[in-house]
Parts: sequence; C-alpha cells; structure tokens
Amino acid sequence: MSYRDSRKMRVLFAASEAVPFVKTGGLGDVAGSLPRALNAAGADVSVILPKYGSIPHEYQDQMRHVAEFYVPLAWRNVYCGIEKLTYKGVTFYFVDNEAYFKRDGIYGYFDDGERYAFFSKAICEAIQNVPELQVDILQCNDWQTAMAPVFLREFYQGSLACRNVKTIFTVHNVKFQGQFSDKVLQDILGLADNPTAASQLYVDRDSVNYMKGALLYSDLITTVSPSYASELQMPFYGEGMDAIFRRRSSSLRGILNGIDVDTWNPATDPLISHRYAVDDMGPKAQDKAELQRELGLAEDPTRPLVVMIGRLTNQKGLGLVRYAMNRLMDRGVQVAILGTGDKDQEDAFKYFDWTYGDRMAARIAFDNALSHRMYAGGDILLMPSEFEPCGLSQMIAMRYGTLPVVRETGGLQDSVVPYNKFTGEGTGFRFANMNADEMADCLLGACEVFWTDHDAWAKLQRQAMEADFSWDRAADEYLGIYHDLHPEIDR
Repeated sequence: MSYRDSRKMRVLFAASEAVPFVKTGGLGDVAGSLPRALNAAGADVSVILPKYGSIPHEYQDQMRHVAEFYVPLAWRNVYCGIEKLTYKGVTFYFVDNEAYFKRDGIYGYFDDGERYAFFSKAICEAIQNVPELQVDILQCNDWQTAMAPVFLREFYQGSLACRNVKTIFTVHNVKFQGQFSDKVLQDILGLADNPTAASQLYVDRDSVNYMKGALLYSDLITTVSPSYASELQMPFYGEGMDAIFRRRSSSLRGILNGIDVDTWNPATDPLISHRYAVDDMGPKAQDKAELQRELGLAEDPTRPLVVMIGRLTNQKGLGLVRYAMNRLMDRGVQVAILGTGDKDQEDAFKYFDWTYGDRMAARIAFDNALSHRMYAGGDILLMPSEFEPCGLSQMIAMRYGTLPVVRETGGLQDSVVPYNKFTGEGTGFRFANMNADEMADCLLGACEVFWTDHDAWAKLQRQAMEADFSWDRAADEYLGIYHDLHPEIDR
C-alpha cells in the first residue's frame, strides 16, 4: 500500500569542516553554504562535524549540550558528547571528544584513521540515540566520513531509527581517500570478522581504503561537477577507483557547486575600495589601478592584468605558467599570483617576481582581503588546472567581471562558456590540452580581445557577471536526488 508523507525531507550533512567554524579547503565552503540553500528550497537540513579545539571561542560559547553516549569502536567504548548551535538558520551539531579533536591542527595526525572512524561511528550512534538527529538522508563528504555508510549497513540495520536512512557519498577530491594499514579492521573498525565488509575495504593485501567502502556501500554517489563525474570513470582521473565509478555509474551524479553570492559581490564587497555592478563598471578600472600600485606593477590600464589565486601545487597547472612566463612578459602582459603551496612553486614565482620587476608580482601568502582586491582589479583569471573537481575561483572571478582562461577539465569546463567571436557568446576562454604553448595561445588570444575589441570584452564581462553560480541552483538538484531516494515524501 503506497502512502504520501507531507513533512519536509530530513537530511544530516556530515563533514569534517564547515565555514565559519573550521576550514582548510572547498569542503568547508560547501558544508557552510549548501545546507542553508537546501533549507531555503524546502528541506530540513542540519550539519554534523567534529568539535575541534581550534573552533573560535565565540562559537564554542554558544554551543548547547544535547546528548552524550559511548561509541563502540572495536574492543573499546569511547565517550561522545553532542553539542549544537544554530548559525544563519542552520543547526550545526558537534561531536565532542577532546582526546581526538582538541588539538592544534585538523588533519595530519598519526591516528587520523582512528579519529575519523570514531567520527563516522559517532554519526550512526547519534542517529540511533538522539531523537532530533533521526533523518531520512545521511549525506557524507570525503574520506573523513566515508565509514558511516559502511557502519550504518553493517551494524545498525536492527535499529528502527537507522534502517530506512538512505546514504549519499559526495566526492570532493578523489586524490584523498583515507588509506590505512589493514590492522584497523580488527583494532578500530571491528570488521575483521566480517569477510563481506573486509573484502570491500581492502585495496591490496596490507591496506584498506575508507573511501572505497563508501563508494560501494552508499545508495548514491555524487561529485561536485558533471564533467568530474565523467572523468572519475577514467584511469587518469580516478586514482585507482575508476573501475568502481564505472561499475556504479548509474548511481553517480555530478552537481556543480555554487558560491556565496552575498560574500562575493562587487556591488557590496567591503574589502574592495571601489564597488561596481554590471551596469556600472567604471569603478573596476580604479580597483585595477590601485591593485597595480599595491603590487608594485606598472600602473597602466592598457596592459591586461592576469591574476592567479589559490594553492601553488602541480595540480593547478603551474608548470605550464612557468614555461610560458617569458613569452607572456615579452607581450606586455602583467601577471600577479597569490597563494601558498609547494616550495619549488613558491621559489619559482619569487624568482619571476624578482626577474620581471613591474610586470610580475608574487605574493606567497594566504590573504583573504587581497584575494578580493585581485578578483576586483584583475582583467583575466588564469586557471590551467591539470584536474579540477569543481573550482570556485573561476566562478568568483566571473562575478567580478574578471574573465577566466581555463583548461577544459572538471568544473572549469562546466562553468566557463568559451568565447565565440562570431556570435559573441561566452563567459571566458578555454583550451583543451596540458600544453604550455596552447595555454599561452589561449591567454594571448584573450588579451587580443582586451586590446582590440572593447565592445566584445564588455559584452563578455556582462555575460560572465550575469551567470548564475548561486547555491540555489545546486540545492534544487540535490533536493531532486533526495526525493529520488525517498519518493514517498512529498516535495
């Protein structure tokens, strides 16, 4: 007998970080923004994350203790407290265990396998034991929560609160999978005597992989752009998991991330000197002039100012930039880079800064305020990534009328429409291959439009600024897959 349930869809969004409490990368932005948009779209979404010692005291002081219990972790029972607060209309729950989470940093400890196995098991225990955490959907994110779908299936199917929970696992970057010695099966996971579970966690004779477990146990897999969902099924991008992604392709969805359009808004941004909008672009030229002065570049409105903002790692295609730098400098292009990362990359761009004087600036730092000024003052954003699951910089740059030049991969391909000189369509420029000359040709082609066709450039800026990268679009897609998993709940 079929029935309809007219209540809201209840979703628990599990993540290891979330803005504004703790952030090391894009996952923190997603966990801080997507649940708010989902609630606005009609769901009832809360977030659960560890209570790290590094969470600012202004938030810790607002937390209210709601439950405590012991989490069975193999042979041990470990204390767990649940605390909560509401921030911007979203309820955040925090898993409290000081031995695991009251540390100076977030990741990179010898016992990370145990810490995040505990976090995943605590999520299941919370759903079982805390009435306000009983949900329809558990959405887990990256390897730190990957064991929750495994535990839910193997240990909690006898629980009335857990047996009907559907699980979604979202891959933000497949390079980081949570791979540990197989000793964790007996000593931490408690699955050594379960040959079905153990066989699905092993990646070789001596190691197990948390992400592999989630990919095989979750009801649905999502990732952060449609193109990345396709790429994950290829050996080059799949990091050893491509066969699983191919096998589960019918349960794999790619949904492009969004950005916080209130934070990233040139009309209201408090961190830039001259605010502007799509119908009043004049002040952007003043932002550019001020940025050139701040960075020690020649103050010249006729020189295209190319900015790069983000981590300085090989993934970001910086080898192409280094190879092409002399050619770009010879053509009168200015380049400004902001970020930190691998030492060899940092040293290379420090050398370019010293060598090219007022044509090139490198700021080896994490500086949020400067990033806003660079998005506002730049003409072009260069993002030649080797792979890019989603990417946020290109969306932010378009919001500020700074046109992206990107490689056709992952979310870059899904978010940047290439310029068509015959129709005027486009929101940026794209090239296909990991080739420095091809990248330079594309970038200098964009500069030619900047130099020679001001009307076309202005039209591209308008089209880029009017593109919709709000979380509302992504929320609608997520809400659709939630209801695919629980069709009995009314939309």
